[in-house]
Amino acid sequence: MTTIAPAPAPDVARKTASAPAPPPRRTRSRAEKWMTVVFLAPTVIGMGVFTVLPILASVVLAFFQWDIISAPEFVGLRNFTELVTDRTVRVSFLNTIVFVVVAVALQLSLAMTLAVLVQGKMPAWLRLFFRSTFFFPLILSAASVSIFMRYMFNEQFGVVNWLLGIVGLPAVPWLTTTTGASLVVVLVYVWQNFGFTFLILLGGIASIPKELYEAADLDGAKGWSKFRSVTLPLVSPTLLVASVTAIITALQVFDQPYVLTRGGPGDSTRSAVMVVYQTAFQQLEFGKASAVGLVLMVLIMLVTLAQFRLSRRYVHYQ
Repeated sequence: MTTIAPAPAPDVARKTASAPAPPPRRTRSRAEKWMTVVFLAPTVIGMGVFTVLPILASVVLAFFQWDIISAPEFVGLRNFTELVTDRTVRVSFLNTIVFVVVAVALQLSLAMTLAVLVQGKMPAWLRLFFRSTFFFPLILSAASVSIFMRYMFNEQFGVVNWLLGIVGLPAVPWLTTTTGASLVVVLVYVWQNFGFTFLILLGGIASIPKELYEAADLDGAKGWSKFRSVTLPLVSPTLLVASVTAIITALQVFDQPYVLTRGGPGDSTRSAVMVVYQTAFQQLEFGKASAVGLVLMVLIMLVTLAQFRLSRRYVHYQ
């Protein structure tokens, strides 16, 4: 017995006939690719024009002598050999390395201590207050902060010496002595930049499961032993990121020593980036300045590589 299927209703048949066919998958995929290219193009072009090309031009220019007036003259490795005999360049790199060691150690220690304290038992509004307060200096201009601090540490009418006079202490020549100027540069830099490190470490500590602290309490761990056995190992990946960022930023320090001391007294606070700026835009030796910048870039890469090498031993991932 043959069964005949009923004919579809007129409305259904009309809708089926008038429904457009789905677009081919190939056409849709091509449109998505073009859309991706359109959205990525401004970023890629901007990175190429304002980052990659200047780096390549600086590398090439390091082998030339150019004063922006006459035509560039190829000098080979002469710019690099002059760096070895240039006392100002040697002293600036030594100052930069010492500054990085002292400033980064102080910055990480202060940020870690405050992050542990803020993440402790306190009301949420108070924790928010400290987070905002410690991060606030970072949103200020480094030049404006340095100008303000220059008046604060002035020997004749600075607020710091005025406070010392209230307690009966003599005025300190903060910005006119080698030790005082170096100390002020480090303190101003750390005060303005530790807030970023503080927020990174605070987020890492907040992600540690509370059960681990409860287990440490049951084992009798208190204070420093709890920090050493629980907090420090679990926050070590975040500490690695914070230290890499802090060292790279400190190696490029410029605003604080330039505004506070102009690199003085003598060359005691002159940084490597200051030498790049002064060599290029004051002495018009762009080839030599590019050579200094290239050496600094290689130094940053080597330090970063060494940090990641050491992280295999000291960084613990959950």
